Amino acid sequence: MKKSDFFYHLPKELIAQHPCEKRDNSSLMVLHRHSGEIEHKHFYDLPDYLNENDCLIINDTKVLPARIYGVKIPTGAVVEFLLLKQHADGAWECLAGPGKKAKPGDRFSFGEGLMECTVEEIVEEGNRLIRFTYEGNFYENLDKIGTMPLPPYITEQLEDQSRYQTVYAREIGSAAAPTAGLHFTPELFERLEEKGVKVGRVTLHVGLGTFRPVKEEDITNHVMHSEHYEMPEETAELIRTTKAKGGRVICVGTTSCRTVETIASHGKIKADEGWTSIFIYPGYEFGCMDGLVTNFHLPESTLLMLISAFAGYEHVMNAYKIAVEKQYRFFSFGDAMLII
Repeated sequence: MKKSDFFYHLPKELIAQHPCEKRDNSSLMVLHRHSGEIEHKHFYDLPDYLNENDCLIINDTKVLPARIYGVKIPTGAVVEFLLLKQHADGAWECLAGPGKKAKPGDRFSFGEGLMECTVEEIVEEGNRLIRFTYEGNFYENLDKIGTMPLPPYITEQLEDQSRYQTVYAREIGSAAAPTAGLHFTPELFERLEEKGVKVGRVTLHVGLGTFRPVKEEDITNHVMHSEHYEMPEETAELIRTTKAKGGRVICVGTTSCRTVETIASHGKIKADEGWTSIFIYPGYEFGCMDGLVTNFHLPESTLLMLISAFAGYEHVMNAYKIAVEKQYRFFSFGDAMLII
């Protein structure tokens, strides 16, 4: 298939600039993947579509407040750093802008001296490798000086930083939120538990590669970015038990989907961790997932290709056409879709 097959027109005003006032009040489109039938609900209606013996698989990654502004020592020039990943030796790989002001050997101060860093080298794709010096706990310091690395299509300031975290986030390490999970509330989990729906955790740290556009017109030539994942044995056992009882495995977000499908491709569902660059597009045969909670994705994106593989290309493109007509809110802070 071609990249252009996944294009749709999206009016700019439908790109959500802020989260819904109450997480589970967002709209929910229910797409029945075998028939193509569509229902229009709210996210708090989700329990109506899940059954006893079903399980939800959530991604408990936590977003780093990874956008920080450094003052160059001694010139005072301001440079923006976006932390991407920490290397084994403790150094951080990051984006820096303007890059010409962040050369090897340059030093920067953050939070009026709360932390300092030195640029050690320029690595792949022009990223900088920096090393911090500080007192106390690194992540506590980062909470004081950093802001959430919101996607480029969100131009408004986020007043409450916690709204770019899921209520169940705990494993810090993502450069972006697993946004399908932003709709859940503790009260909604209570209702699901009362219905007999079990919840299992996986961790996949979302990289900024998730925002990289597909450049190849032939999508089979696209190379996916690699992300680290982990599934504990407790979650693997839940999935095996769910399948044995005839229940459905419902993934919350494409990151949870990519995790369970990576592990399923290895054979038996079992505790596992590693790096995945799995690329799911139409023609892919799913080995584990039976349902998906997801947001509305960018035109021509790998995420739109993934849900087209699961629900069928025609059904998905029709659903997106209707979503635009009904003025659903799109992307990270937008509305949700349940595909079953």
